[in-house]
Amino acid sequence: MNMPDYLIRHATMRQLQVFEAIVRLGSFTRAAEELFLTQPTVSMQTRKLSDVLGMELFEHVGRNITPTEAGRELYAACKQIFQSLANLEMKIDDLKGLKRGHLRMGVITTAKYLTPEMLGHFSRQHPGIEFSLKVTNRERINERFLDNEDDLYIMGKPDVDLDVEAFPFAPNPLVVIAPREHRLVGKKNVTLKEISQEPFIMREPGSGTRDAVLRLFNKHGYRPQVRMELGSNEAIKFAVVGGLGLSVLSLHALTLEGTDGAVAILDVKDFPIIRQWYIAHPRGKELSLVARTFLDFAIASEDMIHNRMVSLWPGMKQFLNKPNKAVGNGTNTPGRKKKTGRRKKTGGKKNP
Repeated sequence: MNMPDYLIRHATMRQLQVFEAIVRLGSFTRAAEELFLTQPTVSMQTRKLSDVLGMELFEHVGRNITPTEAGRELYAACKQIFQSLANLEMKIDDLKGLKRGHLRMGVITTAKYLTPEMLGHFSRQHPGIEFSLKVTNRERINERFLDNEDDLYIMGKPDVDLDVEAFPFAPNPLVVIAPREHRLVGKKNVTLKEISQEPFIMREPGSGTRDAVLRLFNKHGYRPQVRMELGSNEAIKFAVVGGLGLSVLSLHALTLEGTDGAVAILDVKDFPIIRQWYIAHPRGKELSLVARTFLDFAIASEDMIHNRMVSLWPGMKQFLNKPNKAVGNGTNTPGRKKKTGRRKKTGGKKNP
């Protein structure tokens, strides 16, 4: 085999890692944030790699950067190199069994309230496993999925254009929240019409929660009076407490403060919207032993997560046990079913 002696002696894996992140993220700043480096360090590493190759790797078009032809060739090579190294790491981890290993997970923003607890339970069973957890919005999770950057993903219902194997494993109830002193707190069977007349705080465009809420309102011929759009569940909770409006959040987002804190859950007809969390990976992806084990662990965690939701809000029990609960997109989703010992999965364009 002809070894690339010059590149081996003069280029480093760190330089390739930095370069790959810049191209993938489209920004020196975002690459620095992802790799926990300063921006001058990222620029320096990129300049050294460019000097090694003797060609410019980026060109500036206005405020945007794009890879040159040499940069595109290098990026393709980097993806092959890193995929080969990831496969090697997976094989080595399998040889070690579950005594050591690494699990990389991409998690949609709202699932950050659920995933760390699951990883904690898993790590107590397998203390030698290390974790990398990337929490980001749905658009970025889809990008990471398409680039095969992680072992497993936790997301809402996968987009139909993803070639995915996805397994529903936990309920994700969406509830209407209000400040504790709001006039509708304690009222039974609040209608969507009443809610539509209140100022509303909405998640940013592209959010799965936002899409589910708008589908439900549209289905009944109402439109929420959106007063503010925020991209953070924590910011939404503060805005609700501040009296800026009502909102809809996942019940998981109230895990730390509970349902008896500064925000209250309203009793609204057609709520909660019962959605599902899915644990997913690209179709045909060869999973490491660690990833396969965590996938099985997540699917088996249904009862634990279900009980956690009921303990957080006892009123949740009637909805989680209720079959064929209508959800916001006009379809039906099954309630909790008796376990059959088989994984239930959904995949890409075969989803209903």
